[in-house]
Amino acid sequence: MENSIGKIALLGALGASCIGASAQSRPNIILFLVDDMGWQETSVPFHSERTPLNERYRTPNMERLASMGVKFTRAYACAISSPSRCSLLSGMNAARHRVTNWTLHYDTKTDAPSSELEIPQWSYNGIQPASAATAHDLAHSTPVTALPQILHDNGYYTIHCGKAHFAAETTLGADPLNFGFDVNIAGGANGAPGSYLCEKEYGSGAFHVNGLEKYYGTGTFLTEALTLEAISAMEKPISEGRPFFLYMSHYAIHSPYNPDSRFTGGYKGVDPMLGEPLNEKEVNHAALVEGMDKSLGDIMDFLEKDPSIARNTIILFMSDNGGQGVGPRQGRHNRDQNYPARGGKGSAFEGGVHEPMIVSWPGVTRPGSESGSLVMIEDFFPTILEMAGVKSYHSVQKVDGVSFVPVLKDPSKSTRRRILWHFPNLWGETQDPEEGYGAYSALMEGDYHLIYSYSTGKSRLYNVKEDISEQNDLSSSDRRRTRRMMRTMHRMLRECGAQIPLKK
Repeated sequence: MENSIGKIALLGALGASCIGASAQSRPNIILFLVDDMGWQETSVPFHSERTPLNERYRTPNMERLASMGVKFTRAYACAISSPSRCSLLSGMNAARHRVTNWTLHYDTKTDAPSSELEIPQWSYNGIQPASAATAHDLAHSTPVTALPQILHDNGYYTIHCGKAHFAAETTLGADPLNFGFDVNIAGGANGAPGSYLCEKEYGSGAFHVNGLEKYYGTGTFLTEALTLEAISAMEKPISEGRPFFLYMSHYAIHSPYNPDSRFTGGYKGVDPMLGEPLNEKEVNHAALVEGMDKSLGDIMDFLEKDPSIARNTIILFMSDNGGQGVGPRQGRHNRDQNYPARGGKGSAFEGGVHEPMIVSWPGVTRPGSESGSLVMIEDFFPTILEMAGVKSYHSVQKVDGVSFVPVLKDPSKSTRRRILWHFPNLWGETQDPEEGYGAYSALMEGDYHLIYSYSTGKSRLYNVKEDISEQNDLSSSDRRRTRRMMRTMHRMLRECGAQIPLKK
């Protein structure tokens, strides 16, 4: 979009006093993003009925938030962390920004080796700030005008807290400050914490969580430390009467599943999902969920100390990909972890991409309402800008996201959009195409979910309204729809300039 007003120059001319004076007319915005949280890993039901997983988890503050706003039952993200986070910051579909797998070390692909497929040269150095990136940064990366930069340029005080995972080490994109955040708390190139425990100094090496040294040896769990820092950071713009954007991006509930002793004692006895007691790792996982929920509650409590602040603060809750369906999880892999959805993180199936999403906008959202409208992770970019009253801005990238503000105002409305997924990669933890892993592209159109595997050359089609577990493949019985959706998906991929893996 072209900025016809010249906002940066205009804001400079108006000065800080005018920014403060207009603050009350602009809402504070908190984007509360959870890592690796599946759509059912909460006591809030996002399915048409409560499930045994809803009985396992304790998330009273998510329930509280849902009672204040709109619960989205068909919200989606990419199946892997970095692609979702880069879409969030840029508004681009992953097929367009090409950060299609997770990033870490400079100029290093994170794909598993393959004797079948040749993986394309995707943007494995991540996204980079277009205004400052050097040749070093731009190698195998994508320049963007980031959401926090636009908000910052329009008078918002921007806070990053927690996991970033936008770009590889040694690039500008690895530091959230280079994307327009005024404050960066504990965000870097690492996509997970080395440890949640302060006794372990929150990990070491490439996965060390930096900047929290004052909590070492204090018994403060990582989730709590981040919450305390976020609350402290909000005090500055509030005292100055300036609108703020807080990107509260928790490392929880990503592995390692370290014990949060505040909550581990609450998960004894027979689990309603598995019919047996949870093992140690699964208890720790549930405690991570409850600790994340406490963080949400602590932030809401902080806001409500001043009712005028609470009334003027939007909270958006979202996860970056589906819950783990393999690895350390207890139960039948790809079946029990995101029940009744199939698959998990990394998979094209519902379990890998279906997310818990709630939005509370005081005075706009109807308390306790629900929407079945399709939402994709890149939609947060134009939505948040519209919430902030930013009507004109410049970005170097094409924005694929669609604002869901109309749905917030009237949940009976629909965004009437298709959702495209593109993963021309091989995730390191499994490549089982039968469970939706490996290199794939997928399309959601209405109730129908099309999945194409590049290793097998086969497409599958599911009606997720009637078959949320995606057990009944309709590609043979509904060939006309399958062919039509394949053509639509290929057209969308071409429009995005998507990179396609090749058979060796």
